[in-house]
Amino acid sequence: MKAKHLACPIDAKRLVLNERQLRCPNGHCYDLARQGYVNLLPVQHKRSKHPGDSKEMVAARQRFLNTGVYKPIAHTLSNLLLAAIDDISSSASGGATIDASTPCCLDAGCGEGYYLNYILKYLSAKKDTSTSRFDPDFIGLDISKEAILAAAKRNKDITWIVGTNRRLPIMAGSVDIILCVFGFHSFQGFNEILPVGGKLLLAEPGPDHLQELRQVAYPQLHKTALSKLDNAFATGFKQVGEQILRFNTHPLPNASLRDLLLMTPHFFRATQEGREAAAKLDGVSLTVDVAFRSLEKIGDC
Repeated sequence: MKAKHLACPIDAKRLVLNERQLRCPNGHCYDLARQGYVNLLPVQHKRSKHPGDSKEMVAARQRFLNTGVYKPIAHTLSNLLLAAIDDISSSASGGATIDASTPCCLDAGCGEGYYLNYILKYLSAKKDTSTSRFDPDFIGLDISKEAILAAAKRNKDITWIVGTNRRLPIMAGSVDIILCVFGFHSFQGFNEILPVGGKLLLAEPGPDHLQELRQVAYPQLHKTALSKLDNAFATGFKQVGEQILRFNTHPLPNASLRDLLLMTPHFFRATQEGREAAAKLDGVSLTVDVAFRSLEKIGDC
């Protein structure tokens, strides 16, 4: 557990780790769980008793992601993060405000940790001992306690915290890169914890993503447009890149398709009839269509 980037979710003061407890100057305390994570989601910031993914959803996501079907997504994220680190290093050498000695990367909505764990291993395999460019600090945050429990078991070298993107328990300006993979965008919150020149990498479903599953789950298949970035631009970001990843999976067995359905919003959006029909699919190849958009903080708005 590395606490230097963490802030008290109540008063935003810096948290200091003393043995197995995080404490802010005003006396708010947070115990480090025996599994190695910390819960920085106070009850007053919850919108339900058990926010985020349930234990069953987390388990389904683990099983599906562990099959490697989404490995190309993780690989693309790794390369984009590496490019962002290189860009930050170049900017810092040119006199920018970012300190690139040890970049910090936050996965905002990390789920059970698959992507961050993959990225860490990817960068470790490329590590150049003469520099720190492949040795950033990693923080994974999710609102689901069940997801963070699973993530903490996956990799002990990452700081895992239960928290919300709406009120990030991170020190202002202390994170250089934020990943948000199929997650909830809080551009105001992202702006607050990034310095000028900091990067925001978004991964979102494209119009044809999982269309074979959706055409069974819904009465009509609608192509969903990418979310607009007007709020991001108004908050102080500019878009600096976009990349589309599209591929077809191998035929997936029924068990994997059921897990995929449970881990996506379609499980809740579809009717009971649609869910039952989708749960019967077997041996189906799916279209994966993901848009990666890179943003950069240009100021505070």
